[in-house]
Amino acid sequence: MKIIIALACLLAVACANENANVLRSESDVGTDSFKYALELDNSNKQEQSGHLEGETWKVNGQYSHDTPEGEKVHLTYVANEYGYQVLEANPPLPTPHPIPEYIQRAIAYIQAHPSKDAQQ
Repeated sequence: MKIIIALACLLAVACANENANVLRSESDVGTDSFKYALELDNSNKQEQSGHLEGETWKVNGQYSHDTPEGEKVHLTYVANEYGYQVLEANPPLPTPHPIPEYIQRAIAYIQAHPSKDAQQ
């Protein structure tokens, strides 16, 4: 399974970067761990490693590239039994707007005055 995941990631990058040349490509795949690194001449870089703990995969990785506007993008992540979690992102990932005060008051009112159906 991990071989398929690693190869799928490499294939996706290769297809998205058809005109890019590979500067570095390393992979080490074992039965309970894997590690790969890929660097292309168009500023795309990826590294990922993972190991099996019991029945759960623990994966750490990072990738970076330059946007067409010249902005550098870098992301570090972990994936485990709690899902995919971004540890660091530059530029920062978008965040939701704060909940307006009138919505917060409405939620507090609804919680303080539950409907008769909710009480049963």
